[in-house]
Parts: sequence; structure tokens; C-alpha cells
Amino acid sequence: MDTLTISVTIADRPYRLNIKKEEEEQIRKAAKNINERIKQYSENFAFNDKQDLLAMVSLEYANSSLVYKDSLSSSDQQMKEKLTQLDELLSENID
Repeated sequence: MDTLTISVTIADRPYRLNIKKEEEEQIRKAAKNINERIKQYSENFAFNDKQDLLAMVSLEYANSSLVYKDSLSSSDQQMKEKLTQLDELLSENID
């Protein structure tokens, strides 16, 4: 497994990470997105503290993750139902 040590800066603080080489681009993009959201929150709301900004960005991303998981769960259920219907149709036509 190829690992890589990189440094990313989030909210003006550097963090050294040991990651898989193939994750580097995604990790850097994620850090960039976090920093962009922090900047947007600081420009649009009355937050003065970096911790408050990080909390709001974390809440936003956690909420997005939950919405995405719920959407996937719903899609999985719909797919299972369609596959069950298809299986029943095939079984009826084979017999």
C-alpha cells in the first residue's frame, strides 16, 4: 500500500496527514472546500471565532451527509422492490 504524508491547511492551521496516495487529490479538494465554506460563513454571518466557523461548516456537511444517506436508502429500497417485481414476472413466465 502506497502511503503519502501531506500537509493541508484548514482554518489557517496546518495538518499533517498520512494517507493513501490515491486519496491525495480528494483530500486536498475537501480541505479547499472547507476553507471556501469558512470564508463564505465569515463574510455572510457574524461569526468571529474560527471554532464557530468550523462548527457551522461541520454541521452543514454532516447534514448533507445525512440527506445523502437517506436518499441512498430510499433508492436502495426502490431498487429492491423493482427487482422483486422483475423476479416475480420472470418466475411467472418461466413456469
